Amino acid sequence: MPPVPDPERVLRGASLRVTRPRVAVLTAVHDRPHADTNTLIDVVRDEIGNVSQQTVYDVLDALTNAGLVRRIQPQGSVARYESRVADNHHHVVCRSCGAIADVDCVAGAAPCLHPEQDHGFVIDEAEVVYWGTCPACVAARSRS
Repeated sequence: MPPVPDPERVLRGASLRVTRPRVAVLTAVHDRPHADTNTLIDVVRDEIGNVSQQTVYDVLDALTNAGLVRRIQPQGSVARYESRVADNHHHVVCRSCGAIADVDCVAGAAPCLHPEQDHGFVIDEAEVVYWGTCPACVAARSRS
């Protein structure tokens, strides 16, 4: 994946103040799709040195609220973050190792699924999680 295009400009475009932690977290999320918070904390600490867990949580919250990152949390999993936002995609999750991959919506613009009964809601997004076994886990099972 190419580096995040000018993270400082991206932050300013979302009316967020540019700070070293914000640049580091935005870059880490972009470089590591579906990373959990602990992974991102480690990456950010490697990049800029000592930074508190709370700072990374606060930055992730600010980036999520600004629409620059998306928080996902498949059932039974910790929260994970991705920079692929506003493009109507879903996810596939491995039941064995927890690997996550993006799945494009084949039906077009959001929402790509329409319920029979909307209960008066104006629906603007449908979230689907596919569950299965990733190729690495299938191969490992066939070797054992």
